[in-house]
Order: sequence, then C-alpha cells, then structure tokens
Amino acid sequence: MSGAEIRHIVFDIGKVLIHYDPHIPYRRLIPDDTERDWFFANVCTHDWNLEQDRGRGWEEAEALLVEKFPEREAHIRAFRRYWHEMVPHAYADSVAVLEALVDRGHDVTMLTNFAPDTFRKARELYPFLDISRGVTVSGEVGLIKPDVAIYERHARDFGLEPARTLFIDDTVVNVEGAREAGWNAVRFTDAATLRRDLAAHGIEA
Repeated sequence: MSGAEIRHIVFDIGKVLIHYDPHIPYRRLIPDDTERDWFFANVCTHDWNLEQDRGRGWEEAEALLVEKFPEREAHIRAFRRYWHEMVPHAYADSVAVLEALVDRGHDVTMLTNFAPDTFRKARELYPFLDISRGVTVSGEVGLIKPDVAIYERHARDFGLEPARTLFIDDTVVNVEGAREAGWNAVRFTDAATLRRDLAAHGIEA
C-alpha cells in the first residue's frame, strides 16, 4: 500500500476496459494459422502498429508496408479497414469498477496508447470512455507508454500529484513506466483482482 492517500485513479483502456485482438478479422482474411502468424510477425507487426499509437498516420503506415510487401496490400489495408472488429466488446466487470469509482466522486482519468482516429471510433462504440474527467491519447500528444514523459504530461495536464496517483494497466512495462514517473501502479489481470488492489490502497469500488 502506498504511504500517501490516493487521490487520482488513472485507467488504461485496451485489455483493461475493452477487449482488443487484431487476429479477429484476420482469422477470416487469412484462415491458415501459420500464414496469419507469419503476417503479424513480419508485416503488420506490433511495433508497426505502435507507431500509429505514437501519431503516425495510416496513409504513411500503409504505404511503408505496401512498398515492402506489395503482394500483401489488401491484407495491409485491412488492418485499419476492419479495426472495429478488433474491439468486439467491453469488459463489463471492469467498466462497473470504473463507473463505481466515478459515481463515488473519485478523480478518474485515462491514459492510453491509441491512434487518434481509432480512439474516436472507440468512443463511438463505447460511450463509457467519456465518463472520466479526461483522457490522454498517445497519438494526440506524440508520446507513448512506457515513456516517462507521457505520464509526466498526463499528470501536468490534469493536475495530478504523482505520489497520490494510482495507475491501472495490463502491461508490465507500462506499470513500470508509471512507477518511474513516481506514480503508484498495479497490473490489471481481472476485475476481482483490481477491486482487491484498490482496497489495498484504501479505495472501495
């Protein structure tokens, strides 16, 4: 438990509040498991997609890959075209925690790695993404977790005291980045564990 009272709670979004799986549309587009795994390991890789979260536009991102893999153009362009299928549902139990915290008057914000346009779509699909006090979207500020600078930017923009801030993220390196910025942080695995983690910091949800 933190030595300081928690006054600010910051949620990640993907795999904490909404499900994300890029394989979903590609199971239809590339039915062969081996070929699909090769595609994600070599063409539309995690690192490639992360640059869109940093703010690179899709036109540039697609052009880079189409030049290198022209025979894969349709599959490359399908990543953005079918992105909405990659976020098929919210985690109702996690959203319930978020809503309970907001309803109880806690200061709740969000900090997410997301491309600007896909985040706008996510907000249309999931209106609860607008119930917190605000959101820092990596692609809008040109910074990305786990860079300490994005946590510092979020704290500055929303007036957070780092030592009194608790961050919730599913990814170990992002949790570590928050701690480097002086925040408290817990790794999300499921809503029940999150409730216990919050309780350990004196927060009921």
